Amino acid sequence: MREFVEQRAIEEANYIIQTGSTLRAVAKEFIVSKSTVHLDLAERLKVIAPELYTKVIIILQNNKYERSIRGGEATREKYRRLKTCRTRNVLA
Repeated sequence: MREFVEQRAIEEANYIIQTGSTLRAVAKEFIVSKSTVHLDLAERLKVIAPELYTKVIIILQNNKYERSIRGGEATREKYRRLKTCRTRNVLA
């Protein structure tokens, strides 16, 4: 593996550990694609720095868990707003 790729993966790992950021935020910060960040953190890091990999995976799993909660809350809010709009239209 090229040295700059290894260095980037380590820098991305340290960034995500310090900030708890999502893959999208890391990709934006390092100006690479989300797929590249995922490859760096989920596969390359396992070989390069296993100790960082275990820390990063915990953060990524937590972000994924929170994503599903945010999605559920957004859906609940959407239907609450739709119900409110329908009620107002019927009363008007």
